[in-house]
Amino acid sequence: MLLARAEAITKARGARLTALRREVLQLVLEAGAPIGAYDLLAALRLRHARAAPPTVYRALDFLLEQGLIHRIARLSAFVGCIGHEAGHAAQFLICRRCGQVLEIDAAEVTLALAQAAKRFAFMVAGATIEAEGLCATCALGA
Repeated sequence: MLLARAEAITKARGARLTALRREVLQLVLEAGAPIGAYDLLAALRLRHARAAPPTVYRALDFLLEQGLIHRIARLSAFVGCIGHEAGHAAQFLICRRCGQVLEIDAAEVTLALAQAAKRFAFMVAGATIEAEGLCATCALGA
């Protein structure tokens, strides 16, 4: 499953997916939608009454660093991302009506960004692109 794959990825990188980091990752993956840090904390407190915000933020920082989750700045929330290389260019379509978030892998967008940056002698190390609009379902009901 995804958690086993995350375990293998971190181990191959010489990092350690501790029980707490694994639990936070599992909560993100099970959310089914972007989830905020304080929602994660509330869920974590059901199992660990003494869990504190720094606990969750340290786990999230690790998961971000390992490329196992993405932070969607517009929503101040996190989504799982297991299977891509750490630092890949993440592209999200965010429905402003229902909140659905789709991660897309559009190589042409990544290439266009790299080419535009090259004109300024800038080397892109990582990028997250967030596009807002309406999903197909919400557009039909508009």
